[in-house]
Amino acid sequence: MSAPPPAKPNPLLEIGITILVPALILMQLSAEARLGPTRALLLALAFPLGWGLWDGWKRHKLNWLAVLGVVSTLLTGGIGLLALDAQWLAVKEAAVPGLIGVVILVSAWTRNPLIRLLVFNATLFDTDRVHQALAERGTEAAFETRLRTGTLLLAATFFFSSIANYVLARWVVVSPAGTEAFNEELGRMTLLSYPVIAIPSTVMMMALLLWLARGAKTLTGLDLGDMLRS
Repeated sequence: MSAPPPAKPNPLLEIGITILVPALILMQLSAEARLGPTRALLLALAFPLGWGLWDGWKRHKLNWLAVLGVVSTLLTGGIGLLALDAQWLAVKEAAVPGLIGVVILVSAWTRNPLIRLLVFNATLFDTDRVHQALAERGTEAAFETRLRTGTLLLAATFFFSSIANYVLARWVVVSPAGTEAFNEELGRMTLLSYPVIAIPSTVMMMALLLWLARGAKTLTGLDLGDMLRS
């Protein structure tokens, strides 16, 4: 008897551990009379770092987004502990989604656009059924064209995130790294990043998913419910 699949993470719990708790620690405990800037920063970063490692251990496999989250957290810690110029934080915030966007963009001209991995995958869609219906209707080439267009749109969502991350970091974090003010601004940026960046990016991803699903419905003749995994 096969083991049951790992339970899906609670999104509210994930937001609390990776965003709310670190932000509150940075904003409330960075004063010298409390933990001080260095210890508060280390404690705040321990939550998203620990969550990423725990999620990978629980699933018994590496989630590349979780790996990027861990790397991003470590880079933030390095900037703070080494007291680097705050502009490097903005560069780091922009670099992670920007590099993902570049990789996705390049994949649009390969045999396997990354939209297959990120959106049109066997977790969300019954891909075997979709491809069978496409073959029966002779619309496989049209669907491949739509996937490549979707890949370009997917890359655009990451470029939006990259630009928004840079602007937000430069706007909010202006104090020298390693100071109480830097920690407080980092916590404020963490809180703002959810409504300013994460929510719009999620809406764009959902719109892309709907656009792809509607195109697949037209090309396959299948209803959306028949294409999605139950």
